[in-house]
Amino acid sequence: MLKKEEIFFPYENIRETQEKFISEILDAFDNKKHILVHAPTGCGKTVSVLSPLMSKTFNKDVTIFFLTPRHSQHKIVIETLRLIKQKFNIKITAVDFIGKKLMCAQSNLDRLTSGQFYDYCKDVRENKTCEFYNNFKETKNKTRKDILFEKLIKLNPLNVEDLFAISKNDKICPYEISSEMARKAKIIIADYNHLLNPKIRAYFLDRVGKKLSNSVLVFDEAHNLTQKCRELLSMKLSSFIVSNAVREAQKYNFNNLSLELKNIEDILTSLNKKISINEYESLIKKEEFSDNIEHYEELIINLKFAADDILEKKKKSYISSVAVFLESWNGEDEGFIRIIKREFFKDKPNIVLSYSCLDPSIITNELIEESLMLILMSGTLNPLDMYKDLLGFKNKNVKLLEFENQFPRQNRINLIVPNITTKFTYRNAEMFKKIAVECANIVNSVPGNSILFFPSYDIRDRVNEYFQVLSKKTTFLEDSKMKKRERSELIEKFKLYKDKGCVLLAVSSGSFGEGVDFIGDFLKCVVVVGLPLAKPDLETKELIKYYDEKFNDGWNYGYIYPAIIKILQNAGRCIRSETDRGVIVFLDDRYMWQQYKKCFPNDMNFRITNKPENYIREFFNV
Repeated sequence: MLKKEEIFFPYENIRETQEKFISEILDAFDNKKHILVHAPTGCGKTVSVLSPLMSKTFNKDVTIFFLTPRHSQHKIVIETLRLIKQKFNIKITAVDFIGKKLMCAQSNLDRLTSGQFYDYCKDVRENKTCEFYNNFKETKNKTRKDILFEKLIKLNPLNVEDLFAISKNDKICPYEISSEMARKAKIIIADYNHLLNPKIRAYFLDRVGKKLSNSVLVFDEAHNLTQKCRELLSMKLSSFIVSNAVREAQKYNFNNLSLELKNIEDILTSLNKKISINEYESLIKKEEFSDNIEHYEELIINLKFAADDILEKKKKSYISSVAVFLESWNGEDEGFIRIIKREFFKDKPNIVLSYSCLDPSIITNELIEESLMLILMSGTLNPLDMYKDLLGFKNKNVKLLEFENQFPRQNRINLIVPNITTKFTYRNAEMFKKIAVECANIVNSVPGNSILFFPSYDIRDRVNEYFQVLSKKTTFLEDSKMKKRERSELIEKFKLYKDKGCVLLAVSSGSFGEGVDFIGDFLKCVVVVGLPLAKPDLETKELIKYYDEKFNDGWNYGYIYPAIIKILQNAGRCIRSETDRGVIVFLDDRYMWQQYKKCFPNDMNFRITNKPENYIREFFNV
C-alpha cells in the first residue's frame, strides 16, 4: 500500500487505478525505463505522474519537464503543485512557460510568425530599444529585478498569466525573469515546442541551465506527438510569399536581391509545368529547384542580412521567410518528401513548394536516448505499439501501460447507425439529406446540448443546408478562422442553452474536436458523422508507403489509426467526469467493419441501430 506522505499525494484517497499508475512510475524511475501510457479521462493522470516523480527527484539534481500542446493544460499542473505545496508544506520552485512571443510585453505582435518574432526580438535586444529587456539586463536595475525575483519565488507556483501581469507591471521582461527563475526550478511546465523543436530546445535548455541527461520529460496529450514532430520539420514556400519578398526588396533598395527573388518566382512558375493538367500536385527532386539558383548558399546569407536590416524598420519580413525555407530545402532526403502544388490564395493562383517530414522519430530519437526518463500519456494513446514504432522506441527499455475507462458504464451509451456514409463515392445530395434527417432526429431527442462532428467543413455545410430546417434547436457553426476569444465566446453561448438545448456543428480536426471540456450537463450528446480520413493526397500516399516499408503497416499507421484517434477525441468531449451522462453516436456504415471496429477500446460496448432516437429517449427517460 502506497503512503501518501511518501509520494506527495495531495488528495484524501488514492484510487485503485492511480495506485497502479504511481507504482509503475516509481518502478520505471528506479529501473531507468521510459513509459507510454493510455489512461482515459478520469484516471487523474497529472497527479499520478507528478506525485511519484517529485518524491523521487526531491533531493536529486533532476528537473521534471511537464509538456503540453495547449496552454489551458498548464493550469491543471500548477493547481496540482499548489495542492501538494499546501498539503505537505514543502517549497516548490516551478516555472510556467508558453511561447516566447506570447510572453513578450511588447504590443502588436499578433501578425508575426514565431520565426519572424525571434528575428524581431533579437533586433530590439541588440539595438537596446526594448524597455522591458533593458530593465532586466542593465546593472542599475539589479535591486529592482532582485525584489521582483523574490516576490515571484514567494508566490510560486504561479501560472504564466499571473507572472506575466506582475512582471509587465514592473516593466521587466517576463520571459527573461522566468528563465532566471527556471535555473533554480525543479519543475518546468512548457509547450511541446520548447523541447521538440531542435533549435528551440538547444536554446531553451541553455537559457534555463538544464540538460536532458538530468531531466524527466512528461508529454501530456501525447497522441499529438507524431503529427507535431512532423510539422516542426516541414517547411513551405509559396509564390505569394516570394512575390511579397520581391516587393519588400524593392521597397528597401535591395535591388540585386529583388532580381534574385524574381528568379525564384520564375522558377516556381516553370516548375508548375511539372504538374499535369488534370492534377494539382507532383513530387519533385531537391535539385530541380536548388540547381536553378546560382550561388545558393551565398544567396541565403544575403537574404538573412537584408532581413535583419528590414526588421530594424518593421516587425515582419517576407525575405526572412524565403531564407528560412532555402536553408531547409537542401536538408535530408531520408524521411522527407518534396512536393510542388498548385492551389489558390485569395482567389489567385498560388504555387506552393513543400519539404515535408514523414518520420517523427527524427526529433524524438534524441529525447529517448539522452533524457533520464520519458513519459508519454494520453486518453487516446492507442494502439501503444504504433506510438512505440513511430516515435523510435524500437526495442528500448520502455513500458507500455493501458488503463480502462474509470467512469461508470451505465452513464454512457455508444451507438452505431448504419445505412449512412460519407465515403467519397456516396457523396451526393440524397446522402447529405439522409445524414441531416438522422442528425435532426438524434438532436431533437436529446434533452440538452449536442455537438455534431463532420470530416470537413464542406460536408458540414452541405448537410447543414437540410439540417437547419429539420432541427428544432438553435444551431451554432464552428468557423475555421475563429480566434481564441471568439471560440471562448461561442463555448459560453453554447453552455447557456444547457436546459432547452442547442447544437454545435463542428469539424473533427477543428478547434472543438479535442481539449474542450463540458463537465456537468453542458453536453449530452456527441454525433461523429463519417470518418475523418486524411485527404488521399501525395503526402498521405507517401506517408503510407514510408510506414509500409519501415513497419510493414503503412495503411493503418498512416491512414486508419490517425482518423480513429480524432474520432475518440471527439467522442471524449461528452463524458468528462464520473457523474456526466451522455450518448455518443457514430454515423457511418464503416464503423461496423472489423478493420475500424478493432481500433476502438474494448469497453465501448457498441449497439447497432437504425433508430438511435429510441435508445436516446430511453437513456434520458424522455
